[in-house]
Amino acid sequence: MASTNAAADYKVRKEAFVSNLSGGTITEINLVTLVAPAALLLWTALQRTQSFFTPYTPLAYLVDFLLNVCAILFAFTAYSSAPLALNIFLATPSLLLLLLQQPKGDASNGSVKKSKSKKSTEVSSNTSTLVARPFLTHYRGAMMVATLIAILAVDFPIFPRRFAKVETWGTSLMDLGVGSFVFAAGVVSARVLHKRDDSGSQRPGFGARMLASVRHSVPVLILGFIRLMSVKGLEYAEHVTEYGVHWNFFFTLGFLPPFVELADSIPGIRKWNSSYAILALIISLAYEIVLNNTELLWYILVSDRGPDLLSKNREGVFSFIGYLAIFLKGRSTGAPIVVLQPVPKLQAGADGHLEAERERYVLLRMLAFDAVFNTVIYVLSTSVFGFNLNVSRRLGNLPYVFWIAAFNSAQIGVFALVEACGPRISYRKDDLHQIKDASSRVLAVFNQNGLVVFLIANLLTGLVNMTLNTLDMGGLSAMAVLVLYAATCTGVALALDMSGLRIRL
Repeated sequence: MASTNAAADYKVRKEAFVSNLSGGTITEINLVTLVAPAALLLWTALQRTQSFFTPYTPLAYLVDFLLNVCAILFAFTAYSSAPLALNIFLATPSLLLLLLQQPKGDASNGSVKKSKSKKSTEVSSNTSTLVARPFLTHYRGAMMVATLIAILAVDFPIFPRRFAKVETWGTSLMDLGVGSFVFAAGVVSARVLHKRDDSGSQRPGFGARMLASVRHSVPVLILGFIRLMSVKGLEYAEHVTEYGVHWNFFFTLGFLPPFVELADSIPGIRKWNSSYAILALIISLAYEIVLNNTELLWYILVSDRGPDLLSKNREGVFSFIGYLAIFLKGRSTGAPIVVLQPVPKLQAGADGHLEAERERYVLLRMLAFDAVFNTVIYVLSTSVFGFNLNVSRRLGNLPYVFWIAAFNSAQIGVFALVEACGPRISYRKDDLHQIKDASSRVLAVFNQNGLVVFLIANLLTGLVNMTLNTLDMGGLSAMAVLVLYAATCTGVALALDMSGLRIRL
C-alpha cells in the first residue's frame, strides 16, 4: 500500500512539474538556439582549415558528437543561464581558424580541374533539379537533436522550467521545438512536389493521391495508438491540457498528409511557391477570427471535458489547424530550397563552385524576405498597435504559427551562412562527393531516419522515467544520464546509416 501511494504521489509531482508554466523570452530562446549554428561553425572551420572530418575517424566522430549534440545539450542545461557565453566560446576559435588559417584539403581542390576539363562549356542550369544541400541537412539534423534532448531533459530539474511547454499563453523552447518539427517536415515535403512535376508522367487522380496520403499516415497513427496505450497502461504522468486526454503528437503528425493533400488539390496552388504561404495565412486568419468572435476560445480553454471525444481532446483537434498552417508555411519556404535555382549564366570554363556560391546568394535573399515577412505578420498580430494577441501553442493560433515560421526561415538562413564559411562545394554531378565532405555525419544521420530515431528516443524517455527518480536527481547525475541517452540516440542513428537502412514511416 505504501509503495502504491508513493507511486501515486510521484505521478502527481511529475504532472505538476510540467504544468502551469509561463515560458520565457524570445530573445533568450534565440540565444539558446543559436548554439547549434555556432557549434556547426566550429565544425565547419575545422573541416575547411584542417580537413578534420575527412576521413571520418573515431576521433572525428567524437568531436562531431561533442560539437553538434553535446553543445546543444549543454545549452539546454548547464549553460541555460549563460547561452551568450557558450556562443562566444564556440564562435571565437571558429573565427580565429577561418581568419588565420589557410584552407587545407578544401573540398574544391581535388575537383576543380576535373570540373573544368570535363565541363569547360557548362553553364548554370535553369532546370528544377532536386539537390541535397548541406545547410538544409544541418538545419533538420540540429532541430532533431534539440527535440530528442528536450523530451527527456524536461523531466530533470537541470532543465529550466521556462524552457518547458507553457500552459496556455507564452513562448518557450519546447513550444518552439514542436512547431519547428512540423515546419521542417513541410520544408522537405516540397521535394515530393518537384518529383511529381519532373517525372513527366500524368498526375494521379485525387482519389489515388488521397489513398496514398492515408497509407502514409497509417504507420504514424499506429505509433500514436501505441503511445496512447502505453501511457494509459503504465499510468505514465500526463499533461492533459497539452493535447487532451487521448491525443498526442503522433496523431498530429499522422493526420497531416490527408489534409495537406486536400490543400495540394486546390486549383493553381502548385504554380507559385508563395501560394502555400498565402493559404497558411488565410487558414491562420480564419481560425483566429473564429477563436475571438465565437465561443470556441472558451470551449477549448475553460469548458468541462467530456463525455464526447472532441471535448476530451479539444486542444489536439483544434491546434491541428495551426500545425497544418505551419506545415504549409514550411512547404512554401522549402520549395525553392530543394531545387537548383536559376542564376545568371557564367563564362564558359567557370567551375561549379562559383555557380553554387551565386545560387546560395539567391536563396539567402529569398530566406531573408521570408523571415522579414513572417516577422512582420508576427509583430502585427502581437503588437499593442496591431491585434494585441498572445502566442499560444495550446491553441495553435496565428501568432504561434508566424513565430514558428519567422524563426525557422531565419534559422535556415543562418545555417546557409555557416555553409558559406566552409569548404567550397559544387552541385555538378562529378563533384557531388563534395557535399558529403561539407556535411556533418552526425547531423546527417539524424536527418536520414529522423522519425524512427524520434520513436526510439520516446521509448528511451519512457524507460528512464519508469526506472529513475528524475525529479530529485542532482545536476551531475542528470547530465550523465542525458549524455548517455544522447550518445545512444546518436549511435542508433549512425548504425542505421552504416547499415544502409532508411526507414520511411
